[in-house]
Amino acid sequence: MFKFAVIGYGFIGRRHVNTLKSFDGVDCVAVCDIDPVRREEAKKAHSDIETYASADELFAKADIDSVIISANNNQHHDLVIKAARAGKHIICEKPVALSVRELDEMIEEVRQAGVTFTVHQQRRFDKDFQTAKACYDQHLVGDVYTIQSKLFGYNGNMHDWHVYKAEGGGMLYDWGVHLIDQALYLDKSRLVSVYADVRNVINKEVDDYFKILLSFEDGVTFEIELGTYFLSDRKNWFERHWFVGGNKGSMHADKFNPEGSIVRTAHLLENVAGEQDKSTASYGPTRSFGIPAPGLIKTEPLPEVHTEQRDYFVNYFKARRGEADFVVTIPQVRRVLAVMEAIRKSAATKRSIDFE
Repeated sequence: MFKFAVIGYGFIGRRHVNTLKSFDGVDCVAVCDIDPVRREEAKKAHSDIETYASADELFAKADIDSVIISANNNQHHDLVIKAARAGKHIICEKPVALSVRELDEMIEEVRQAGVTFTVHQQRRFDKDFQTAKACYDQHLVGDVYTIQSKLFGYNGNMHDWHVYKAEGGGMLYDWGVHLIDQALYLDKSRLVSVYADVRNVINKEVDDYFKILLSFEDGVTFEIELGTYFLSDRKNWFERHWFVGGNKGSMHADKFNPEGSIVRTAHLLENVAGEQDKSTASYGPTRSFGIPAPGLIKTEPLPEVHTEQRDYFVNYFKARRGEADFVVTIPQVRRVLAVMEAIRKSAATKRSIDFE
């Protein structure tokens, strides 16, 4: 029986408690939160759960062997170190730390304690991402040269403490860490350079828009764009968007439960000199970018994937029992943090940053 505590009973903390209690051989026996209202909420939702007002009290009294840290981002560093020194196995919410330096300090403490340490990067198991990854891995559009990963919102703002810089707020820490992790998990070749534009469009303290270009050694340019105030009246605009372009077709998908197609052409224009059809019947306003002739565009369904965020914990418990390796490793999340630091440097200098 794995006995867990959850530190931070906010939006994601509540989900963690419910998820842990849904697995056989696992229980969440304690919750820690500085807010008495949230502690009372935890007791009402789970009458068997113990509640604590501080991490020190939790580690001193609770009968636990593992902890999920889902407190504010700026608290991860100190809480991971406390958990390690208390001898507890650790899952930390993303971003695991606010800098590579912070993470390195955490890694050393965990090493000395001899406990397991991983990060809740559950969006590797999102269906939209796994669909794009299947397209890339299976070469369904040939040799890929561009991938676009986008997400847009309409209110311009963020929730709760995410609007405060001191708390580790902002969209780069909130969603950017997921989108970057997905990019690095999909394309495992060497990352050559990073270019980024990071802005405060609506919010005064923290970033709410970014566009990131990651150039990989295998020839893929991976574009990531997120805006919390990025508006359109197009259908499914305020949703997830993917585009994968290759030399044998393209894939497009919208929504977290993806809808889209793989698109091909029945034939390509032969690049040869000589007499060509100069009629304008099928071209529209321009021959290169006009209306395709009937039957030229062919579509195929998206690849089928079977995945859900719960799979993160399926893997985690198998790894804890020695039946698998952790899908999310600390070297991987350290690389994500290093990319995020390069992104901030690029945005500040308006220059591309050489990476690996």
